[in-house]
Amino acid sequence: MAVSRVLHHRNTPSVNQILLCLGALLLLASVGWLQGALDLRQDRTVVQIESLAQLPKGEYLKPALLGYHHLGADMLWLRLIQVMGKKRNSEDEYEWMYHALDVLTTLDPQYAYAYYAGGVVLGDLANRPDLSNLLLEKGFKANPGVWNIPFLLGYNYYFLLGDPAKGAEFIMQAARLPEGPSYLPGLATRMAAEAGSPETALAFLEARLRETQDPEMREFLANRMKEVIIERDLRILENAVEAYRIQHQTSPATLTDLVRAGALPNLPEEPFGGDYRLDPKTGLVSSSTHPNRLRTFFKRKKPPVYLFPKIEPAYSFPRIWE
Repeated sequence: MAVSRVLHHRNTPSVNQILLCLGALLLLASVGWLQGALDLRQDRTVVQIESLAQLPKGEYLKPALLGYHHLGADMLWLRLIQVMGKKRNSEDEYEWMYHALDVLTTLDPQYAYAYYAGGVVLGDLANRPDLSNLLLEKGFKANPGVWNIPFLLGYNYYFLLGDPAKGAEFIMQAARLPEGPSYLPGLATRMAAEAGSPETALAFLEARLRETQDPEMREFLANRMKEVIIERDLRILENAVEAYRIQHQTSPATLTDLVRAGALPNLPEEPFGGDYRLDPKTGLVSSSTHPNRLRTFFKRKKPPVYLFPKIEPAYSFPRIWE
């Protein structure tokens, strides 16, 4: 009799096991129901998109999954990539897509690829860098060591929103991370220089130079510092030329005239051993060793001004899922 009691005790599942099994069955049943609804409709893609709007908020869904929230995030991602594969989505569909991504990343905050892929789709395809940035900023808080999330934020601010200063800030954060590619410091400093902040670029490069022991990287950083110094000097000289023109109602013939007139205490030294030259007709100053100004590698293909309203932090979605 004692043996039968032991066997009975061993064969009786615990309350936790029952709840976990029920949670798994509930999740599978929900997915099966959704798939069945899709099969009843001719336009499967339309239903897939509309189903995203039915998702409850991640804060409500996560406890309901009884510990299976990582599995729920995976299954939602598989559903979501089918929607992302459409050639064209409407404005509302992209908002639903953002909602689904927000739910997914609440279920699994470390789902780093979902932040990046979603950020690309919402920024470049949806032309909604506001929603892209909301998702990416959430991802950066949850994954501070993943370099490509702040990198994409920098891309959005520079190329899509026309804000090189903010773009440089995020690219610099990406460059400081251990896994960040070696080209990031150069890109960040080009952006900072174009934003009118060569001093910021120099401070960043000096910090990176102190942290880096690799000889090739140190050589690259030192060389880039000289290029940023040229950009800084050119801006100083051009401002002095403009001040001279305003004061004397004529352009200086040479840069030396700026020192004689007191517009500059002295002429800066060109860091590569060359010299700075003034075009008296245009008033533009250039370097003999680096005639091209420090700019980013790419040209913006989209206008920096968008027609959509800017989203405040407390974004209110359609009430369909609440």
